[in-house]
Amino acid sequence: MVGGLLGLGGGFILGPLFLELGIPPQVASATSTFSMLFSSSMSVVQYYYLDRFPVPYASYFVLIATIAAFAGQHVVRKIIAILGRASIIIFILASTIFISAISLGGVGIENMIVKMENHEYMGFEDLCLQS
Repeated sequence: MVGGLLGLGGGFILGPLFLELGIPPQVASATSTFSMLFSSSMSVVQYYYLDRFPVPYASYFVLIATIAAFAGQHVVRKIIAILGRASIIIFILASTIFISAISLGGVGIENMIVKMENHEYMGFEDLCLQS
């Protein structure tokens, strides 16, 4: 249960929950992101110990993610300074959740169509079993 709460899905739950509880957007965003850090770190450690962790590949993505995080933080700070409101963080969080939900639905539908075309098993059984 703790793993689910601190994982990526938990971060998407904690962010809006904190906002609903009246916590300022900056604090809500930082806290939910920080909680996701622990789940991600444990996954990295597990993959490393299982020898399934390509270090050069991971190092490249760590570098890109770090640069993107600093750039995003800089841009959001400038937007907050221009607008004088921190509500942009709420809109970014809501947009991310919306885009993720639409993408997940699209990928699921695409996978289902491919399986139907290839006559692959999708886990469904007949309601009326014949003996």
